[in-house]
Amino acid sequence: MDAVALEGSKELVSYNPATGAEIGRVPLASGKEAAAAVEQGRIAFDNWRKTSFAERKRLVMKAREVLIAEMDEIAALISRESGKPFAEALSMEIVPVLDLMQYFARRTEKLLRPRRIGIGLYALMGRSSKIIFKPKGVVCIIPAWNYPFSIPLGEATMALMAGNTVVIKPSELTPFIGLKVGEIFEKAGFPAGSVQIVNGDGSTGAALVEAGPDKIMFTGSVATGKKIAAAAAKELTSTVLELGGKDPMIVFEDANLELAAQAAVWGAFCNSGQSCSSVERLYVHESVADTLTKLIVEKTRALKQGTGDREDVSIGAMSSERQVTIVEDHVADLIASGAKIEIGGRRNADALVRNERRFDADQASNNSQVGAASADEGVRAPLFYEPTVITNVNNEMRAMQEETFGPTLPIATFSTEEEAIRLANDSEFGLTASVWTRDRSRGRRVAEQIEAGSVCINEVLYTHGIGQTPWGGFKNSGRGRTHGREGLLELVDPQHIHTNRIALLPDAWWMPYSANAIATFRKMSRTFASGSLLKTAMVLPQLIKRVRELWK
Repeated sequence: MDAVALEGSKELVSYNPATGAEIGRVPLASGKEAAAAVEQGRIAFDNWRKTSFAERKRLVMKAREVLIAEMDEIAALISRESGKPFAEALSMEIVPVLDLMQYFARRTEKLLRPRRIGIGLYALMGRSSKIIFKPKGVVCIIPAWNYPFSIPLGEATMALMAGNTVVIKPSELTPFIGLKVGEIFEKAGFPAGSVQIVNGDGSTGAALVEAGPDKIMFTGSVATGKKIAAAAAKELTSTVLELGGKDPMIVFEDANLELAAQAAVWGAFCNSGQSCSSVERLYVHESVADTLTKLIVEKTRALKQGTGDREDVSIGAMSSERQVTIVEDHVADLIASGAKIEIGGRRNADALVRNERRFDADQASNNSQVGAASADEGVRAPLFYEPTVITNVNNEMRAMQEETFGPTLPIATFSTEEEAIRLANDSEFGLTASVWTRDRSRGRRVAEQIEAGSVCINEVLYTHGIGQTPWGGFKNSGRGRTHGREGLLELVDPQHIHTNRIALLPDAWWMPYSANAIATFRKMSRTFASGSLLKTAMVLPQLIKRVRELWK
């Protein structure tokens, strides 16, 4: 079931997508409250921007200690509210963000250290230039529901280390996880107003954008990203947009097929396929297609699906009814177009039956809060969809072009390297891709021709978890970068400082102009502007003549 805003109320209700049980309710912020949060962030920014990197580091590392101390409790909350297995809450949300926090706590000062710019021959005239970096101000973070903990916590850490304050609008599907992010910063001792959590729906996010923060970090759909970009343009607000993906995996005939099959299963089905960088298209060389497909089906059959609190569960529930419906639509389209379902292809009602006793217990414990209609809906429409492997597909099929965002793995074949590259690039998206081959030279050659922000060779999916590397895509997969130095630079404004260390004489290009000035400029265009020291020496007599003219 989805989290919903109750009609006529100011509450947001969160449900466990695996059981249908109500988790709880949070206040839904109004537009005025959202705007007030941005203003409060501006007030806090005046002081926070003046803190030293050492103080910011101390607080971030303290927040990290809070997270470690409450790790199991937080992982359980992530699993309960998002539907993902407890194991994935640890491995894909908590571990990566812990690494990101320590990295930027320790390295931001160095990454944002002022740097000198080489200005060529102007340096011989006693000039020098350097770049310093200034925090932008209030950073508004609007994360997606698929990684509701690691995305906002990681982006907030980077923004704070750069000297900004933060307003986070969690997904309406995961409001309690958002509150937990704010609680971590609060327990660590961050100043009031430096990190604020504003829960709400789409109208709340729109109000935050209209309030004119200094930076917007959005993760979500292309359609919503375009709306945010259009709204932000009214105030010329800078944005980073991490949008959709339809990520290809290319497997050549010389690849380690056992390893590639295992990677494909994880890359396609982790988080029930609800990752922007999930493997949504697998292209395998025709000579090994049958072998690879059999390996993938065998490994898929061994996976257990159920509620995320079970240690042996690899695939949990999907996050919303809407998302399950999209998966069903895409699978139906593939079948109608001639594709073959090798395994899966339907909702897994058995996953709910296996957990029926637990489901009843959840409902009983929340009897006073959850209406009968909500409980019935959870039973009628369980949010478990079987991991699904599909063959006999091609790029002409609609489901090979639109983002599915679910546990499906369509497998197509190719015959040549050129065809594999063409098929992989045949998409409006370009977030990540992977190339599988024992030939490192071919791997690099193919990777460099793929239109994607990140390309892995003999690896898949996990690079979002490497906070040291930039994250973002080409084409409709978004604009800008998060993570890495490139992501850090999105959170600051570069300021150029230029110095004349020998301020004794007027510059030759100053006013008033004259025939002598024009003669000097003509000479400079052929000599000084060439960048050659030898040629520049030829203009010195003319420059001296011009400076004397101005000195009079």
